[in-house]
Order: sequence, then structure tokens, then C-alpha cells
Amino acid sequence: MDIDPKVQAGRRRLLGAALAVGPASLVQAQSFNFTPQQRYPDPSVRILDPEFSKYRIYSSSVEQLATGFRWLEGPVWFGDGRYLLVSDIPNDRILRWDETTGAISVFRHPANFSNGLARDRQGRLLTCEHLTRRVTRTEYDGSITVLADRYDGKRFNSPNDIVCQRNGAVWFTDPPFGIGGHWEGDKAAPELPHSVYRIDPAGGRVTLALSDLAGPNGLCFSPDEKVLYIVESRHQPYRVVWAYDVGSDGALSGKRLHIDAQGAGAIDGIKCDEAGNLWCGWGSNGSPDAKSEELDGVMVFNPAGKPIGHIRLPERCANLCFGGAKRNRLFMASSHSLYALYVETRGAA
Repeated sequence: MDIDPKVQAGRRRLLGAALAVGPASLVQAQSFNFTPQQRYPDPSVRILDPEFSKYRIYSSSVEQLATGFRWLEGPVWFGDGRYLLVSDIPNDRILRWDETTGAISVFRHPANFSNGLARDRQGRLLTCEHLTRRVTRTEYDGSITVLADRYDGKRFNSPNDIVCQRNGAVWFTDPPFGIGGHWEGDKAAPELPHSVYRIDPAGGRVTLALSDLAGPNGLCFSPDEKVLYIVESRHQPYRVVWAYDVGSDGALSGKRLHIDAQGAGAIDGIKCDEAGNLWCGWGSNGSPDAKSEELDGVMVFNPAGKPIGHIRLPERCANLCFGGAKRNRLFMASSHSLYALYVETRGAA
């Protein structure tokens, strides 16, 4: 396929937008030492069901790529530039990790306390911003286009996670987490209920997909995009993931329970692999009897919602994505650090 030279030039400008910054100037929080597992297979990658064995690479172990952050969220892979972008929300910045050099640098600061990041079908960066309570797109020349900042005349709460369908429709969750205090944005009263929205690819009209979930959080599509998974992070008594059938017009139907944490596990960001398994950021829900050291990391569920694997990390994992040259490297945004692990499956999109 021939690409317009102007588009190519714009992409090069976008890919080179990050400024190299020395490690000392990047530190905005405590850095933590990480001791990787010396033995293969890595005991941090736990098989809960024999089905997970085919996804674990015997000679691959968990790696810490960078540390010194306050709360990492929303990683997204840019294969055409061989780098990862990730939000460090309380530090109000988007960071860039370079695969070729291993360097970490600042991509955007200030970043309006950005959270979820994704790419549209043209490769442009989509950003959920807590401070401005909007969803934006970064154009090839670096300029910012506002895709949505209100519904029915009222401001969003704090757009959280975001995904783009193959047809170009953009979906995002809108819980009140960013306006609940002064840590991830500005404290403010909500104007809208907790909801999930869809931005139409032809004209950009914002429609309400659903508003019956308490704290809708991570979301992702099944490989065929016929099912949308959404985390309800304030569901009681435990956090859950719902599955919905997706109509050709974007309508959601057939709500059904897909995953129940059934305890103190806190489900956050989620991604689907090409086999239909859900890889879920995992940690403690903060209950007094929760044992974070036994929960922190990534839980993997098969297409039927059965837990089959657990990647243990020394920190809670908020969100994750697949990337690398073959889309088989799992990047895990985990509180103060960024981790990675090669697995024998690839991201669904």
C-alpha cells in the first residue's frame, strides 16, 4: 500500500516527539530494586491450570524495564517506532520506553494527568485525560484534537481506559476516579453517572453505551470483536468482568458475568490475546485481610473465564499491553515500575 509522503513525514515527527532525558531528571518517586529469577522456568510465572503451559515460555523470565514512578497506567505499543508509551498519572506525564536502547524518557509533560492510552486505525495516539476530563487524539504533526469532552451538555467524570475498534469506533470508560481527590487530577463533583461511551467513526458523535456499572474501568474486545469485556471495579462484594455482545451498530446486549474475583483481588486493566484469553492487571482491593504479596501481578483467564495462570510481581499491576516485534511481549505497568515478559501468544489487536 502506498502511503502519502506527507503522512509518512507526519508519522516520523510523531515518533520522534519524545525528548531524551537523563535518568536522574526522570526520578519522581522511589525506585525499587528488582532481583530477577535466575532459574528457568521462572517460578514467578505460575501455572494454575495445565492449559496455561502452552503460553509460558520455558526460557523467558520477568524483567524490570524501568522504575521510579508513582502510579503507572495505560501502556500502548508503537511498533513502527519500537517504543512503549505509558502514563505516570500523579507525576502528570507520559513516558516513553525505547526498545532499541532501553532508555526511558519524557514523551509529554504536562499531560493533563493522562490515564488510558491507545492508537486509532491510522496509528495516532488516543489519550484519556483526567484533568481536562476529555478524550484527545495526537495528530501526526503533534497537535491535539479533542474527540470528546462532554455528553448531553455535561462534562465527563475522568475518562479512564480506551480502545479502538477495527471499524474506527472509539470506546472509553468514564468512572469518577480522577475527580475523587487531588492525586490524579482536580477534585470535583461528578456531572454524569459512571458510564461507557462510544465515539462514532463517521462524524465523531458520542453515544452512551451503558451507565449501570459502578466504576467501569478496563475494557477490551475479543479477537473477533463480537464481545466487549468491561471491568466493574466498584462491584460488590467483589470486582467482576462483564461480557457483552456487540451489534453492528455498536449496541451492547446479552450482559453476562465473565469473571468474578471471588475475594480481595482487584481487577484493573485487561487485554485479550489471539486465543481469546483475558490477561488482567491484578492486585489487592484494599480490604484489611488482603494479602497483596499473593495477589500482585497479572491473572490470566481462558475464554470461559477460568483462571489458568498468574504472573507474580513485587508490585500491583494496574494495566498491561502486548507489543514487541511479534506482539508476544507482555508489558506490565505496575505501580512504581514497568515490567515485561515474553509469552507464547500474541495480542488480539
